[in-house]
Amino acid sequence: MNESQSNILKAASELFLQGGTAALSVRAIAARAGVSTIGIYSHFQGKQGILDALYIEGFSAVIDALAVDDLTADPRERVLLASRRYLDTAETFEPHYGLIFGKLDDSYQPSAEARTLAAAGFERLTQVVGGLLAADAPASARRNVALQVWALIHGFVGLKNHAVGELVDMRCWKERAMEAVEILVDGIIKRVEGQGAV
Repeated sequence: MNESQSNILKAASELFLQGGTAALSVRAIAARAGVSTIGIYSHFQGKQGILDALYIEGFSAVIDALAVDDLTADPRERVLLASRRYLDTAETFEPHYGLIFGKLDDSYQPSAEARTLAAAGFERLTQVVGGLLAADAPASARRNVALQVWALIHGFVGLKNHAVGELVDMRCWKERAMEAVEILVDGIIKRVEGQGAV
C-alpha cells in the first residue's frame, strides 16, 4: 500500500470510527485525506473498496487480538487472554465489528481477500481454543469449542450494542462476559479431563 492509499484508509478509518458507514461518503473521505474524489476511485474503486479495506482492517484487528501464544503457555490462560483482548477490540473497533459481523446485503459484499482473512480469523480462534482439548482431538471438536467460545463472546458484544443494554446495567459488560467465558472454559476442561477428549 502506498502513502496515498494509507492516508485515504486512515482518513476513512477515522471517519468510520466516529460515525460508522453513514460517515463514509467519498467526499468526506477525500476531504479528510486531502485528496480529490478521483483519488478515492483510482485507489479503492469508491466506497465499496473502502468498505472492503475497513473489513480487512477489522478482521486484522481481531486476528491480532487472538495472537496470545507468546504471552502465556497455559491453554486456559490463552483462551481467557484472547477473549479479553477480543472484547477490547470489539469495543475499540465498534464500527468495524458491526461491518464484519453485521448482516451482509447488496450495499456491501466482502471480496475474496476479505473472506479469506475472515476464515483465517476463525482458524486462529480455533487454534487458541482448541488448545484446551487433547492433542489428538479431531479438527471438528476444535472448531466446535471455538464456535462455543465465539458465540458466547459475540453474544455479549451484540447485547452491549442492542436495545437490551438499556434494560440491563451494561457498565461492567466485559467483566460479565469474562465470567461467562471462564465458566465455559472450565466446563470444557472438566469435560476433557473426564472423557480424555471432547
